[in-house]
Amino acid sequence: MKWKKLTKFKRNPDYTNYLTCKGVKYCSLLDETAFFEWIEKINCIASYEGALDELYLDLVDRDLKDTELKELIALFYRYKIDMKQLAQFKTEHNKDWFYDNKRAFWNKKVFGENKSHKK
Repeated sequence: MKWKKLTKFKRNPDYTNYLTCKGVKYCSLLDETAFFEWIEKINCIASYEGALDELYLDLVDRDLKDTELKELIALFYRYKIDMKQLAQFKTEHNKDWFYDNKRAFWNKKVFGENKSHKK
C-alpha cells in the first residue's frame, strides 16, 4: 500500500511530537489496510508520513485522552511496534492504570523492568 498523508488537525509547526513505527509487518493486504484505517480513527494522530521502512505518526499538540492512549497501546502491541516510546505519555491523571498497573500486558513493554518499578 502506498502511504498517503493524513491531516486531520492543523498543528503548531514548531511542535514535533512523533511516534515511529519501524518495520511494521502485515499478514495480508487487508491487514495493512486495517492498520491504516485504525491510525485514521485515533484522534490524537494529526498526520502520518513514511520513509523506507518507517512510518512517522505526528501527534496533536495536547495531552492524550485515556481512550487515545489505550488505542495507541493496542495498535503498537498488535503490530509489534516499539512500545517504549509510549512511556512519555505517563501523567498524574493516567498513572494509576497506565504505569502502576504492573500486571497489564503492556507494562513491561512500555516501562521496562527495573528495581524502582517492582513492588
